Amino acid sequence: MKLAIIGYGKMGKEIERFALTRGHKVILKVDKDNPDQLSSGELERADVALEFTTPGTAESNINACFRAGVPVVCGTTGWMERLGEVERMCKEMNQAFFYASNFSIGVNIMFRLNSWLAGVMNRFPEYEPRLTEVHHIHKKDSPSGTAITLAEGITGNIDRKNNWINKESGQENLLSVISERKGEVPGTHVITYSSPLDVLEISHRALSRSVFASGAVMAAEFIAGKKGVFKMNDLLDI
Repeated sequence: MKLAIIGYGKMGKEIERFALTRGHKVILKVDKDNPDQLSSGELERADVALEFTTPGTAESNINACFRAGVPVVCGTTGWMERLGEVERMCKEMNQAFFYASNFSIGVNIMFRLNSWLAGVMNRFPEYEPRLTEVHHIHKKDSPSGTAITLAEGITGNIDRKNNWINKESGQENLLSVISERKGEVPGTHVITYSSPLDVLEISHRALSRSVFASGAVMAAEFIAGKKGVFKMNDLLDI
């Protein structure tokens, strides 16, 4: 495939490295220094665009790809209030859009485990849930998109938790989501259920950005030639 990478930072470079090992070609790399390339004819030559930029630019980048008739795989987080509008535009323009807050295969399996476990724990009020996430100091959004998805999986399945808050809550109805930013940590998410007698914990720890890049390239391979809106559940067939 011929790929366009929009956002050529650390993640964009890792996507390029992995894509080349899979036999793909990167024909366009767009970053803050050459945003005009999005309106060039080069974009139209791409089979798929991979968009990993910033919350403030993601929507306009995706729309530029739609106008060029290029399917988009997006991993930018922190702009979820506009996701519904982008999905609507995708359908209206008969384009293809694949979004995930996290492209790790392991994390997406954890999403399913998390929702199932929360449903079980709904029957055991003595267990207090808590979510902790740790990322590198360069990450702009807090909490992470992955943490938000996990938090919603808990609040959507435990009646006594009807919302979450990005700090120690101190309130019975609010799930505590604790965000830490330190060093170059690729991403760690830990869900803990604590009772007076024991502690149950599930976690995922990324060892490098390669785990996200590999999933993003697999998503690009999956979406090529398709129309519609897709998520990781479609790729994993779960």
